[in-house]
Amino acid sequence: MTANPGGGAGGPEAAPVTVFAAASLHKAFPEVSVGMRVDYSFDGSSGLVDQLRGGTPADVFASADSTTMDRAMEEGLIDGEPVMFATNRLVLVTPQGNPAGVTGFDSSLAGTRLVVCAPEVPCGAATLGAAERSGLGLAPVSEESSVTDVLGKVTSGEADAGVVYATDAAQAGDRVKTFDVPGADEEPNTYWIAVLADAPNPEGAEAFVELVLGPGQAALSANGFGGPT
Repeated sequence: MTANPGGGAGGPEAAPVTVFAAASLHKAFPEVSVGMRVDYSFDGSSGLVDQLRGGTPADVFASADSTTMDRAMEEGLIDGEPVMFATNRLVLVTPQGNPAGVTGFDSSLAGTRLVVCAPEVPCGAATLGAAERSGLGLAPVSEESSVTDVLGKVTSGEADAGVVYATDAAQAGDRVKTFDVPGADEEPNTYWIAVLADAPNPEGAEAFVELVLGPGQAALSANGFGGPT
């Protein structure tokens, strides 16, 4: 099946495709699907699985890590085999003025208003892994359900620092100061996509997945995502 933004499956005259996707894809995916009728729901990947398990109808699920996609498969929510479509890496951000004087993903975070994702969210699990590799004990003042919530608290000045994805930091532009997280390039987050078992629009779902894996890679790359490994 070939995705046809002008009028094929998912096109303007077709039934809309409902896509549940990781919050970090909120800017890139609408650029991927220009010309298609797509209803998006962006949130933390684990929260999206909870909604699907509760019976909320959707056609496609895109997760920000393999662990959460594996959980969706174990719950019987997925039709077929998920496919990796992108990678991303963690960074540390502070407000542009860096009022707490943070010097990086290091001991300077002690005593700051650090905000991270909750452990069950892919960005939270990745943050815990990065801290363990660095021998760093983190004491966040808040754990958020999505990476966009972490970024929002940093850009609003509610937090002194936060751990987000490189794509989110790039989208924030001059509103944040960005620091590398040691080892993040070697341990990237992998993004996975799959058609859902009870998809109301399976034809549109297949077309959307095909678009993400094919022509949509250009939009993902333009938003800072790495290709699948």
